Amino acid sequence: MKMKASIVTKSVLALLIAAGVSACNQNKTDSKPAASTTAGTTAGTPEIVYINQDSLVSKYDYIKDMDKRLGDKGKAAQSDVQSRQQAIQREIAEYQKAAPTMPADQRQATEQRLQRKGQEFQQYQQNAGAQVQNDQLSEQTKLYEKLVEFTKAYAKEKGYKMVLTTQKGNTNVLFADPTLDVTADVVKRLNEAYAKEKK
Repeated sequence: MKMKASIVTKSVLALLIAAGVSACNQNKTDSKPAASTTAGTTAGTPEIVYINQDSLVSKYDYIKDMDKRLGDKGKAAQSDVQSRQQAIQREIAEYQKAAPTMPADQRQATEQRLQRKGQEFQQYQQNAGAQVQNDQLSEQTKLYEKLVEFTKAYAKEKGYKMVLTTQKGNTNVLFADPTLDVTADVVKRLNEAYAKEKK
């Protein structure tokens, strides 16, 4: 479950690229020529910066807590499903021992009851899996919204026109100058804000 959560976390964070682009360009008007747009930026302030996604995932406390919550929920659901499955298996084993001495009508009734229980268990198992996925989606949506909101405010405050994400193995960014990496500042601010939220 934790591995799934981390994969989903990384895929949601990849969407941050699009959010960063749209957030940073939200107030931009097409009537100004490109030269006057760049002339309006503060001297020495880059227009495009990036966040290292791998570092963000490993250092942002909210993501760590989210992964733990999802992992705990997944383990609890898995444990519940296993205990229900074991209970049904015990009933089946007891029936198989007693079946040779049972009258035919009692055997038939027991088999039908066990079959119904098996079907109910399969439905329960599917529902439990769907609930875990819904929990993951809900957590990912909250994370995405939190990061988009932060990125908009951060870009506006710093005067950035675009905030990208990069990660190891990302073929979209083959090289990025380390001076454009704002990951440490972003993680620091996100963790500070999250610490206030938790209080």
